[in-house]
Amino acid sequence: METLTSIIGEINSIVWGPMMLVLILGVGLFLMLGLRLMPILKLGTGFSLLWKGRTSEEGEEKEGEISPFQALMTALSATVGTGNIAGVATAVFLGGPGALFWMWCTALVGMATKYSRLFLRLNTVK
Repeated sequence: METLTSIIGEINSIVWGPMMLVLILGVGLFLMLGLRLMPILKLGTGFSLLWKGRTSEEGEEKEGEISPFQALMTALSATVGTGNIAGVATAVFLGGPGALFWMWCTALVGMATKYSRLFLRLNTVK
């Protein structure tokens, strides 16, 4: 049993070590450059579309339609779980403001990864 535990521990240290961090950030940077910084350059457009569609122009919603804000909140509810919220709180508590800065940097390259993944899924499902 100790042999199995040590083997799993070795695999765990390789998979969740610095190499995984480099691979995740490296793929995100590669995709960000491949998309020509589109997730960062179009961030303002995304926020304007998000807030513009929050309420209908007449103040009443039509049946069967959801606003871009409602669609985003629905997608985020499936993506962000309690583990992510507790993880951020723990990181800020243990790492301070520096942890928050690096989470923002990682999120910027993560946008490219998420966009590429969803774009690929939308183009393969027909």
